[in-house]
Amino acid sequence: MAILVTGGLGYIGSHTVVELLNNGFEVVIIDDLSNTERFILKNIEEITGKKPVFYPFDLRRKELLTQVFDAHQIDGCINFAASKAVGESQIIPVDYYENNLFSLINILQEFKTRKISNFIFSSSCTVYGQADVMPIDENTPLKTPESVYGKTKQMGEQILIDFAKAYHSKISLLRYFNPIGAHPSGKLGELPIGIPNNLVPYVMQTASGIREKLNIWGDDYPTEDGTAVRDYIYVVDLAKAHVAALKKLIDDPSSDAVIDIYNLGTGKGSSVLEVVKAFEKTNNVEVPYQICARREGDITIAYANPDKAGKELHWKSETSLEEALRTVWEWQKYLKTRNS
Repeated sequence: MAILVTGGLGYIGSHTVVELLNNGFEVVIIDDLSNTERFILKNIEEITGKKPVFYPFDLRRKELLTQVFDAHQIDGCINFAASKAVGESQIIPVDYYENNLFSLINILQEFKTRKISNFIFSSSCTVYGQADVMPIDENTPLKTPESVYGKTKQMGEQILIDFAKAYHSKISLLRYFNPIGAHPSGKLGELPIGIPNNLVPYVMQTASGIREKLNIWGDDYPTEDGTAVRDYIYVVDLAKAHVAALKKLIDDPSSDAVIDIYNLGTGKGSSVLEVVKAFEKTNNVEVPYQICARREGDITIAYANPDKAGKELHWKSETSLEEALRTVWEWQKYLKTRNS
C-alpha cells in the first residue's frame, strides 16, 4: 500500500517513514524543506535500504498536490505538515492558521474527490489546554488552548471529525505529548532551523557549545522544582504508534465513519530541570542555563494516560528518558562530524 506522508522529512515524519518502510509500505513524501534538510532523505534510504518517493513543495500549492495524487495510487495519509513552535505561533498567528489549516484542507479535498480513507493526523496534547486533572486521558475535556499552535491542532481535529462523518472516512487523531530523542543509527533526529523552540534540541546545542546558555522559561510554576512539567516520549516509540494506528484503520471492516483518538505518551511527567540534569548525567556534559520569564502560551503541567493506545493499538512507550537523551547526544555528534 502507498502511504502519503506530508512533512515526511521532518523530525517525527522521518522516523515514521522509516517504520513504514520497515513494515512493507510504499511511501510518498511531500515536504517543503522549511524545517529540515534534503540529506535526511538519503539517510532514510541508508537506514532502510529503500528509497521513498519525494516531492519538495508547499501543500498550499493545490495544483502540485493534485499532480501527486494523479501519479500515485494513494491508500492513506499521515499528515505531519505544520508549523509547530508554540512561542512563534503567538507572534505570527495568521501564518500558523494559514499553513496548518489550508494544507490540511487541500489534502482532504483530494481524499474527498478520490474517495480515499485512512487518514492519520499529527495532533498534540495542547488541544487539552491546561487540564484540571492528571494524567490526561482521551475523555479529558478540551479547553481553549493557550497557544495559536494548539488552536490550529484543535481546529484540525474538528475538521477531520466532520470530514469522517460526512464522507464515511476512517481517521485517527494522535495526540502526542513531547517527542524527544533520535534514531538509534544516529542518522535521524530533530533538526531545528535557527534557534530551537523545543527544550531538548536547545539543551543539545547548548551542551555542544552552539548556544551559550539554555533559557529556562520560568521557575515559578506550582511544581516541585518550579519548572514546567511535560511527558517526554521517545520519537521511535512514537513513530511505531503511527504504524499501529494505520494498520488498525486499514483492518477496520466498518463502512461508516471511524474516528480513533489516542494519547501517546509515557504516562510520566518530568520537569524541565529534571530533563537538563538527566541529560548532563547521561552524557557526562555540562548544560549552562539561565532562568527567564515565563513564555506566553506555555502551560504548567501535562502528562498522558496512554492506556487506551495500549489496549487498542497494543502499543506502549518502552524507552527511558535517559536512553532517549543518550540518542540525542549521538545525533549531535553525527551532525558535528557531518558539518565539519
